[in-house]
Amino acid sequence: MREFIVEADGGSRGNPGPAGYGSVVRDAATGETLVERAEFIGTATNNVAEYRGLLAGLSAARELDPAARVHVRMDSKLVVEQMSGRWKIRHPDMRPLAMRAAAVLPAGQVTYEWIPRERNKHADRLANEAMDAGGRGERWDASRSAAERDAHGATVPGSPGPAGDEPAAAAASPSDGARAGADARAARNVAAAPPDLGAPTTFVLLRHGETPLTPLKRFSGSGGDDPVLSDVGRRQAELVAAALAARGTVQAVVSSPLARCRETAGTVAARLGLEVSVDEGLRETDFGAWEGLTFGEVREKYPDDMNAWLTDPEAAPSGGGESFAAVARRVAATRDALLATHPGRTVLLVSHVTPVKTLVRLALGAPPEALFRMELFAASLSAVAYFADGNASLRLLNETSHLR
Repeated sequence: MREFIVEADGGSRGNPGPAGYGSVVRDAATGETLVERAEFIGTATNNVAEYRGLLAGLSAARELDPAARVHVRMDSKLVVEQMSGRWKIRHPDMRPLAMRAAAVLPAGQVTYEWIPRERNKHADRLANEAMDAGGRGERWDASRSAAERDAHGATVPGSPGPAGDEPAAAAASPSDGARAGADARAARNVAAAPPDLGAPTTFVLLRHGETPLTPLKRFSGSGGDDPVLSDVGRRQAELVAAALAARGTVQAVVSSPLARCRETAGTVAARLGLEVSVDEGLRETDFGAWEGLTFGEVREKYPDDMNAWLTDPEAAPSGGGESFAAVARRVAATRDALLATHPGRTVLLVSHVTPVKTLVRLALGAPPEALFRMELFAASLSAVAYFADGNASLRLLNETSHLR
């Protein structure tokens, strides 16, 4: 009798929110992936998506061999305990799905095991691919999937090796040969694959919407007045909220303490069904005596201080403001703390020109003068992904298409 392993997962970006599932069917003897399934299912809860993933995996296993024994592994304690009969199913949305899953194969052929999330990466990545595709208005395409590669390394189990590289044991009996071949392929995979860094932590960087000072191009930091959004800024916040809701990827919202950011963050978070947390490290530079002045006014009143500020990152604005170097140290410490708090998640940081540019500059390893070579409009989006090995990747800069 054949034996299959089914790994399934589902997720919802908002709970309820845009949701999808992923399922994998493996050969229990060799570990070879036989079937991958994933689908964007519209708006649903995490648990409903997990049940849909289970149902898809069991159905795929039945199509391969209706007489096979199936061992289901999921990181959903709820689904595993309910399908094992130890917990009651009270939620009306899950009860019919559980009944459908129980009817796919005879109960004696299916067993269930809870596993931690890190051991369910393949199905998790399939679910996220499906949700990403749904966010683009597309269907998940198996031919374009990178889930298995991402979950297990550069070479996937069961993939052929170089020509003529099969071990001599492959000439033994079919079962022994298959086992020896699988062992040899697994050894090559371990040697060739880079370390699994897991999902990156992604910071989506949102500059706040316009205030009355923004179109006047006046210095507006954390040391002067604390302006709120203008009517234009409030409309910008609504537009970016709609765009981020359509993408469905943000899992947490963190804001600068200044009013313009908290108002922007509140509009977005309300649309996403999330709470806003405030982090002092995301506040704008303190521009000291320059607060409320234009660049030209500062150059006229404080020419020497302005020239020093433009050429030396340690130079502070007149009147005891913050230097670019001081802001960089503050922002870097905030970045590290947020990375530790939100590993593997997508977090919206609502901040200001200098902190956002600084995060981008640090991700690129660019010098301080790079700050003057970036444009950053009000309510624009940028994004940086951070990996477990310390590397970072700039994925978006000054995106404003949602405002048009």
